[in-house]
This record gives sequence, structure tokens and C-alpha cells, in this order.
Amino acid sequence: MFTRAITRRPGPEMVDGITTANLGKPDFELALRQHAAYCQTLTDLGLAVTVLDAAPGFPDACFVEDTAVVCEHVAVLTPLGAPSRQGEQLTIEPELAKHKPVVRITPPALIEGGDVLQVDKTFYVGLSERTNRAGAQALADTVAPYGYETIIIACCPSLHFKTDVNFIGNNTILVSPCCDSLPELSGFQRVIVEDDEAYARNCLYINGTVIVPEGFPKTLAKVRATGVDTVVIDVSEFRKLDGGLTCLSLRF
Repeated sequence: MFTRAITRRPGPEMVDGITTANLGKPDFELALRQHAAYCQTLTDLGLAVTVLDAAPGFPDACFVEDTAVVCEHVAVLTPLGAPSRQGEQLTIEPELAKHKPVVRITPPALIEGGDVLQVDKTFYVGLSERTNRAGAQALADTVAPYGYETIIIACCPSLHFKTDVNFIGNNTILVSPCCDSLPELSGFQRVIVEDDEAYARNCLYINGTVIVPEGFPKTLAKVRATGVDTVVIDVSEFRKLDGGLTCLSLRF
């Protein structure tokens, strides 16, 4: 059960954030409204939400999930694989330190939170351009003393592991077609989300409810068919920066 979330309000520089989406520049004012609605949704689902101010100099800083991996016992600061984002993790450390002991992973180990999926006492870490094996192993070494297992996966060539795989409760995950056959995921019930709704694979599970991005009816129907409650919100401006629902918060 999650009780808290940390988010960061986007700043005007977000319009120059990293992207491969080819969907145009975000509308900053609309992004602010969407971010506020996102935070309100987390609040409605029972979380105490801390909203940090924008971080000048870091256009992608609203995607706080990449900056740390947080579990019951510790917060692990990640060094971030994108050069323009290195340093973001230091801006969130003071807030995390209010709640958890903080451990830093340092380069040449590289890892981003978007490549880390926690299900119960297991971390699934996908290797990507942003997360190398040294980074994944550093996380494994940090959390092992607290009883966590880490499974490192050489997965699909996507931006992040959670671009392709996300937990939605009831031992069920949303997966891309290319990740459906990964042996490391064989213990889950798998719901394939085809490439025409690829963005919707990044749903966010909060205490029995799944938040689903607006505009993806087939994925919404598949999620609802698993029996979980759903909430639909619009995050179109963050999609323009390759950012999804999980990216916008740290939950613990």
C-alpha cells in the first residue's frame, strides 16, 4: 500500500525536454493543469502528495520517477543515464531524506527509475540506453540486505522498461508484444497491449486502482476486464516528452 507520493511541477523549460515522440511541443499552461489533476487523482486515492517547485535548468525534472528508486526501507538515488538530466537526483534528495535513509548510486553505474518495476519484494530492472548492468547491479546490492530480490532483464529496445511492462494488480502486468515471452515475466498473468496503443502500457497502479491515460479505449477495456477499478486522466502534454503516468511521481 502506498501512502505518499512526491511530484514536481513542470517549469516553462519543459517545452525543450528530451523527446522522440514527434508530437510537437507541449502546451505549458495545459501541462500545468494536467499535472494538477494528476496530483489531485493521487490525493483522491489516499496518498499524501508533496508537490515540489520546478527545477530551473532541468527541462525534464517533472519526471521525478527517474531520479530514485524508493521502497519501504531505503531511497536509492539514481545517477540518470541521460547526460542532460544528471544532477536532477540531487534536487530531490532533501525531500526523500525526510522519509527514508538515502543511498547514492554513482557513475559509471547508470540507472533510471523508469527501468525499475517493483512488485512486492522483487525489483525487475530492464537494461536500456539509460540503465546499464552496473547500475542494475548497484541497485540489487543496495536493496538485498533488506530482503529484496532483483531480476535484471535484457528487454526490448524501448526508452524504459516501463514503456513496455507495468503492474496493474492481481498478479497481472500490461506488456508489449515483444516482452510477452520474456521468461522472467512468466509467473504473471500478461495482458498484451498492441503497438497502436503503446503509450497506454504505462498505466499506474495505486492501492487497487489503475490510472489509465485518456484516449486508449482498447487498453482501458482490457484493464477493466481484469476486475480492478480504473480512473482515466489526460496527460497529453507529457506524452509529447515521452513521459507517462508512472514517470510523474515517486510513490512509497
